[in-house]
Amino acid sequence: MGSMWMMRQVSIRVAASTNSLLLSNSIITSQFPISFSFSSSFYPKSQYLISLVSSSHRHSLSTTAASSSSSSSSTSSHFGDVEEIEVSKNGSNSKTLLKGLTYSEFENWVQLQGYRPGQALMLWKRLYGNDIWAHQIDELEGLNKDFKKMLSENAEFKALSLKGILTASDGTKKILFTLEDGQVIETVVIPCDRGRTTVCVSSQVGCAMNCQFCYTGRMGLKRHLTAAEIVEQAVFARRLLTSEVGSITNVVFMGMGEPLHNIDNVIKAADIMVHDQGLHFSPRKVTVSTSGLVPQLRRFLHESNCALAVSLNATTDEVRNWIMPINRKYKLGLLLETLREELRFKNNYKVLFEYVMLSGVNDSIEDAKRLIDLIEGIPCKINLISFNPHTGSQFQPTSDAKMIEFRNVLAEAGCTVFLRPSRGDDQMAACGQLGNPGAIQAPLLRVPKQFQTALNISV
Repeated sequence: MGSMWMMRQVSIRVAASTNSLLLSNSIITSQFPISFSFSSSFYPKSQYLISLVSSSHRHSLSTTAASSSSSSSSTSSHFGDVEEIEVSKNGSNSKTLLKGLTYSEFENWVQLQGYRPGQALMLWKRLYGNDIWAHQIDELEGLNKDFKKMLSENAEFKALSLKGILTASDGTKKILFTLEDGQVIETVVIPCDRGRTTVCVSSQVGCAMNCQFCYTGRMGLKRHLTAAEIVEQAVFARRLLTSEVGSITNVVFMGMGEPLHNIDNVIKAADIMVHDQGLHFSPRKVTVSTSGLVPQLRRFLHESNCALAVSLNATTDEVRNWIMPINRKYKLGLLLETLREELRFKNNYKVLFEYVMLSGVNDSIEDAKRLIDLIEGIPCKINLISFNPHTGSQFQPTSDAKMIEFRNVLAEAGCTVFLRPSRGDDQMAACGQLGNPGAIQAPLLRVPKQFQTALNISV
């Protein structure tokens, strides 16, 4: 699968709630050991969530590595049989990866090396602020010579390697990064002539949620990203593109992966991004999206001041069970009632509902009317998003005219609603188009009979 399939043999394990099958001595080869798991713990007949996780040889002293123990236990409790392997810390590189540290951890680390807190702040500003975004020692101007020598011996500055940049016809930039274990992730920078340029960051390599309209979901989950790997996407975006696209003011966790499935590292990365002496993004301009992991959503709202987006995409459990299998674990009613409860304690806070419009599936006037009822009592905004086709997709985008009609129904009911056109789709940089699924892909689910005609599927 992409850069994963390399030089050594791998075993594939298919696990269900009642039985498991182990296929050994596979002809598939890989550089690292991989657990390839399907989960059907809350699905009656088919396997819907897919996890493909590798162990890494990078050593990081970040307190939350690619998959911390708390993340692993959370995954186990909320995803049944999906089994994940923690990224190894037993690598040959013993240096501390600085971008994986919050400021308090960063300051403590500098003091443990025998230097003052003031020197920690000077270094922090050179990594994240002052238009420097340093990636190597010789970019650290103004620091004490002994301090720089200590850093060269004990600190690592980069978590990502630039693979390439693709530019779409509308100016959207897709940045490809190679991780140290050979995996590739994608980050998107979306310019805006109104001075609100956004960087869209990934939180995982692949995704376990298997949303049927999302290209990344075809990959399955390979592994979580570390906090450093997430943060550095924003650092690289500013370093590489600020001079071309202007100030990058907004961050959205809407790239590859389900952010709240990797909640430890996502919360930590967001904390680093909003620090006022560093990248200094406003918390209200850092938005973390979720498909609806209810326990993690509660935790996020308690622990983070950043904005929340919920990918809704359906107005009935029947449709959402199909296009977003996580709904079989956390139903629409539970998800929305949780938001009502939690947002009562948040002042001047609105959740953003994302609604990808799929022709003949979720775009009827009846859907619009149900959506109005569903979100009643929840402080919110709604983004209506045009579906972006990709290889193997069964869906078609809703027409512009029908999207406007849908929007008007919501607006007339007093909803705050926006139409979000596709950006970067000619370079596979638009919403739902990121990633490289490879030869082995997550399963497409059976289309409910009433939608087969709309999707041109023979009954």
